[in-house]
Amino acid sequence: MSVAEAKNAARIAARDRRSAAQAILGTDAAPAFARHVFEAIPLVPGAVIAGYAPISSEADPMAILREADARGFPCALPSVEAPASPLTFRRWRPDDPLIDGPHGTRAPDVGAPILMPQVVIVPLLAFDRAGRRLGYGGGYYDRTLAFLRARGENTILAVGLAFSAQEADELPEDSGDQRLDWIVTERGAWPVG
Repeated sequence: MSVAEAKNAARIAARDRRSAAQAILGTDAAPAFARHVFEAIPLVPGAVIAGYAPISSEADPMAILREADARGFPCALPSVEAPASPLTFRRWRPDDPLIDGPHGTRAPDVGAPILMPQVVIVPLLAFDRAGRRLGYGGGYYDRTLAFLRARGENTILAVGLAFSAQEADELPEDSGDQRLDWIVTERGAWPVG
């Protein structure tokens, strides 16, 4: 079986696990996500924290972003501005309106300032303890993390946000995949490696 076939098979099972976890935990997990981020991850004061507006049954990072904003961390959300390109991160504050984007996403208005994040909270279908993540197959976050890491200006922390039920024993990986630095679930946060 090719890596692409293995990933597609893993995606089917991962969607079901994530949907079941979201149905059970729903928004009750959000405060735990935020608590674990701020208790465990070493955040540099003033670091730009990028999250995402959740779609479908994704783990919701909005409680993390609201807390980050309250603590003085600038926050940003991703915007898909060109196919097969890295994501652009635009400034976001709680209660800022969002506009509809491609693939069911929501993002800040194109007039919002572009920020370069030091922490990127990444959505996923599945993760493993080695920091591999399974996304939707479009490669947006892999391209984005590769772009940010290649800049070398800052240390980028890629933080996978998920329900604990999304953990897999081992995920398929190819050369373009970017690994996570941290994983956060409703049960805790831990560094990879």
